[in-house]
Amino acid sequence: MDSTGPLSTDGLVSMLTHEGVPVEHETFSRYVQNLDAEELRQMWRAMTVVRAWDLEATSLQRQGELGLWVQSLGQEGAQIGSGRALRDNDFVFPSYREHGVAHLQGVDLVEVLRIFRGLQHGAWTPAEHNFHLYTLVIGAHSLHATGYAMAKAREQKANPEQEPGAVVAYFGDGATSQGDVNESLIFASVYNAPIVFFCQNNQYAISESVTRQTKVPLADRGRGVGMPTIRVDGNDVIACRAVTEWALDHARSGKGPVFIEALTYRMGAHTTSDDPTRYRDKEEEQYWADRDPIARLDTYLSARGELSDEFREDVAQEAKALGERARSTVKSWKRPPLLDMFKDVYALPHAAVDAERVWFERFQESFDTEEAGR
Repeated sequence: MDSTGPLSTDGLVSMLTHEGVPVEHETFSRYVQNLDAEELRQMWRAMTVVRAWDLEATSLQRQGELGLWVQSLGQEGAQIGSGRALRDNDFVFPSYREHGVAHLQGVDLVEVLRIFRGLQHGAWTPAEHNFHLYTLVIGAHSLHATGYAMAKAREQKANPEQEPGAVVAYFGDGATSQGDVNESLIFASVYNAPIVFFCQNNQYAISESVTRQTKVPLADRGRGVGMPTIRVDGNDVIACRAVTEWALDHARSGKGPVFIEALTYRMGAHTTSDDPTRYRDKEEEQYWADRDPIARLDTYLSARGELSDEFREDVAQEAKALGERARSTVKSWKRPPLLDMFKDVYALPHAAVDAERVWFERFQESFDTEEAGR
């Protein structure tokens, strides 16, 4: 790797080497010093279950049961580590790959598949999960997240006795090239919004390497608008937990936004419509396979004798059950009536949408066939 380029590891926070050896960090180690073996096992469990489910979803797409699938394969450490730092009064704005964070926030992973089967737009209940809709438009949600954070700051000021909370906006390296993300950074900085921008730099914006997107580390985007920035080893789940804990404390305390760049790797394709063999080689893939976030934590816990065969088997059975439920549930879903596309477009009735629905219903009725109402 070029020591001066965007793939540089200079300043990268790490607490667990890729061989599973623990290292101390003078600033961030204290944020995870109370992590016990059970907490670490639960992070290993979450990463393992999410990966197994992710692979099952890929198989379902290959079988024609899903229109598209977006894997998080290889990025489990960044997601589970950061997600474990969240509190009840925090709110998450994901892009479309944050399956691990969704899992930690209580979203049923099987329900996530409805989006990729074309049955809904990702509409789970925020009141239950503190987790916004998946956003397929690259970078668009960063503005929503910033606005929500600005409102959250005003609410906190009006109700100082309320427990403070913050917002986390997840996006990839490709999204940093979008104007929406740049505008979000500026607004968040100027208005001192309680938000953490968590960039999962997985090295590729579809087929375009990060080296074609920037000449400096992506974390410098935050520094350019005056907010603290952190570069972290995104395949080190412990380090990701620590830096996100610090960043959220910073945001909740009224000190403003933070930009985190988690250096990780998309081990799979961008989506199931992508062929990564066209733009990367086996040597590169092997380099990152040797830095697998699950294997890294596994090595560390195994060396300490804290991953029993019984626990491994329990997790394997949990993953198997989730996969079986995903298969049976997805295959049971029926195509909804076409008129359902007009539901939940807006929170309140909307005259234009109502008029379009009436027109479409008449259009359907003009076909005197059994297919008219489908």
